[in-house]
Amino acid sequence: MRVSPRVGVFRPITRSTDERDDVLEVMLAHDGVNLDYEDCVGVTYDDVREDADAALATIVDRFKAVESLCDAVVILGSDYTDVASPAELGYNARIAANLAAPVLLVLSGRDQQKRAEQLGTTTPRTPAQIGQIAALAVAELAAERAELFAVIVNRADPDNLQQTIDAVHTEQTPVWAVPEDRALVAPSMRDIVHAVDGRLIKGDGDLLDREAYDVVISGMSMVNVLPRITERAVLVIAADRTEVLLAALLASASGTFPEIAGIVLNGPFELPEPIVTLLDGFEVNLPIVATDLGTFDTAARIMGTRGRIAASDRRYESALALFQNHVDINELTIAMGLAESTVVTPLMFQYGLIERARADRKRIVLPEGDDDRILRAAATLLARDVADLTILGDEGEIRARATALGIDLSRAQILSPTDPEHVERFAEEYARLRAHKGVTLSQAADTVTDVSYFGTMMVHLGLADGMVSGAAHTTAHTIRPSFEIIKTKPGVDVVSSVFFMALADRVLVYGDCAVIPDPTSAELADIAISSAQTARQFGIEPRIAMLSYSTGESGSGADVDKVRAATALVRERAPELLVEGPIQYDAAADAAVARAKLPHSAVAGRATVFIFPDLNTGNNTYKAVQRSAGAVAIGPVLQGLNKPINDLSRGALVDDIVNTVAITAIQAQGGDA
Repeated sequence: MRVSPRVGVFRPITRSTDERDDVLEVMLAHDGVNLDYEDCVGVTYDDVREDADAALATIVDRFKAVESLCDAVVILGSDYTDVASPAELGYNARIAANLAAPVLLVLSGRDQQKRAEQLGTTTPRTPAQIGQIAALAVAELAAERAELFAVIVNRADPDNLQQTIDAVHTEQTPVWAVPEDRALVAPSMRDIVHAVDGRLIKGDGDLLDREAYDVVISGMSMVNVLPRITERAVLVIAADRTEVLLAALLASASGTFPEIAGIVLNGPFELPEPIVTLLDGFEVNLPIVATDLGTFDTAARIMGTRGRIAASDRRYESALALFQNHVDINELTIAMGLAESTVVTPLMFQYGLIERARADRKRIVLPEGDDDRILRAAATLLARDVADLTILGDEGEIRARATALGIDLSRAQILSPTDPEHVERFAEEYARLRAHKGVTLSQAADTVTDVSYFGTMMVHLGLADGMVSGAAHTTAHTIRPSFEIIKTKPGVDVVSSVFFMALADRVLVYGDCAVIPDPTSAELADIAISSAQTARQFGIEPRIAMLSYSTGESGSGADVDKVRAATALVRERAPELLVEGPIQYDAAADAAVARAKLPHSAVAGRATVFIFPDLNTGNNTYKAVQRSAGAVAIGPVLQGLNKPINDLSRGALVDDIVNTVAITAIQAQGGDA
């Protein structure tokens, strides 16, 4: 999919037109997919049962409408739930053959006859059983003349992955097995709240995203309830059994009982005032949910709750990481038969960042360990093997918060910025570096305990390959230490920045939009050369446009002359680069305008690197393009430093942090794309 610029999604058969399809909604919410739900559905099961041939004709017609809008379409087979029949695979094969769509056969590694999937209690199929099912499925596909290009066994037994692959093995078709991850199928507390029409009355709302692995009906006395608590269970307690509620809270706080996912108080009873007062007296993080339902209805609804994966949530990232770790993406892409494309979408560019970072993992330090966004991003980065991470902060507090958020940071190094051994070493080095400024060892010791200085010293001394900060600190606070410690590369006079502007079909580089307010001609030339190097490092062939309000020789004035002089300096210092300036944005970006204004330019109309004359112009332009053209702005990416340090916006989202860490890791790899 990463080589197809416009990707569509189509579900030939759905259960109902009244109930929206969860899987289809997740796919449609994915970046790069811009289709309406109603246009992406073929027919219902009822339509197929009534007249299978007429239903197939409708499916083909509706699919062609989607296909005409896209370069590639992912077709989701029927879901084999509720109304599955022995003929269902055969009908899916007919659909594939009539749509000329090659088939990725997905087999379940779980016994679907035992419908207790909601809490992960289905039993694993043996490799032999999966091999038999695969043989029958492949024969069914062949009978309908559907082309098979790969097989994936999903939710396979983690202890028998290779045996499962061997059992399914075919001569020409690649086979992969993705292991079972209980957290992906178990419902979250948020799902449960919705299912029981509940409301959160106490606890941390962030913890509603944790999964529940079991249900414990707490209708007994507390002495009998406590031994029955299992790991990540949701406890259903009658709202008038307050002694059981208090016992459960004590068990959760004690650390001597299994971790509880949450508590559901059922029944139309309000908590007595003394109990409310008691709960108000100490911090309750465990989610406590109230519902008016009776015990039976509450338990039934919880047991019937399905774990749902939404685009961009934690389980979505976990599922993606699981897939990437167990399926060879390149081999799968080749098997799909998709041709290479020169078009680069935002999704493709971001995917490429992750893949390049994964190819040669670097250690990145994240100084802001007290920020939940940093911790969530760290969990995603570790799960997808993007980088090795050091997080600064108190290890006990960070580990506890990770557990509370339901994320895995076990592979992260957590280091205190007041660690005596490191502080002593860093202080000695910082005092040496700043001796010309009169910095004493005592002053240096105070300075290096600041997280930005501590992280920068780690990079300087080779304990980390790069640093990403700024989610909770200003740009100045983040990058000032790098000016003092890391310093600029040889031949580079200034530190500057670029944004990667991912448009619908290409990625452009904008510089400088974040650091230097009013650069001189020499600084502009420096920015242009650094930006060209950054572009090339990230797979963008640099063609530099030195922007101004005038094109060519048509204008004059101090501002135009500054850009003209900067262009001359770029040509002198880096004659191998294609550069044009001064040039207006439309002449740089639009081929038709370029033919009229600069018909013989190698850059005009096809520029990839846009250098703005000042920060005011650059910052406003990147934001205007981001908001008006729907571009994805990735950055700012600092350039010119000896080692990579990058700054985040204080409004950064988890995805922004993940992208910036990937970029920093690639910068640390060095070399061209």
